[in-house]
Amino acid sequence: MARSKSSASWLSRHLSDPFVKQAQKDGYRSRAAYKLIELNDKDKLIRPGMRILDLGSAPGGWSQVAGKLVGDKGRVLATDILPMDTLKNVDFIQGDFTDDAIVEQLLGWLGGGRFDLIISDIAPNITGIASADQASSIYFLELALDTVVKTLKPGATFAAKMFQGAGSDQYLKQLRAHFDKVLIRKPAASRKESREVYVVAKGFKG
Repeated sequence: MARSKSSASWLSRHLSDPFVKQAQKDGYRSRAAYKLIELNDKDKLIRPGMRILDLGSAPGGWSQVAGKLVGDKGRVLATDILPMDTLKNVDFIQGDFTDDAIVEQLLGWLGGGRFDLIISDIAPNITGIASADQASSIYFLELALDTVVKTLKPGATFAAKMFQGAGSDQYLKQLRAHFDKVLIRKPAASRKESREVYVVAKGFKG
């Protein structure tokens, strides 16, 4: 089947993307790795020995970065509805992180503790209908915040992708109710034409 002009132009742009080329060179699973690297450089998110939750982790670009940075004394728990290949210092649970059975596995992994950091580069399956895609994105973030409230240590940080649009201002208000400081970041690896930004919420109030 012939490719549409839009998919062909996306493929051309993707293959010429310097971050795609750099990811291949550096051995990262996706260009998204550089978004977390820049966020970490700016906001000092990850330290050796931390326990980190990566929501919506596949194919593993963020988990790969986090696993390297926590070292052998730390651990990342990654979860996604899609499968993900093994990574060093990373455990993986496949399933919907809102399902009771997955929540039980997640809590069992914690063993009564809480996460030092929760990260998420999750995005909904894009339909091409802007209003529906935006609503799905905010819905995912609200579900992620529910998990944050249940499992994040007081004083800790939550960093996640957000698309600016309907519902994003209201979501930021929700974050500010739970965190001392909420910052908006636009990493260099985030395409300029995209409404994608990253929220870094620091100082979880518990």
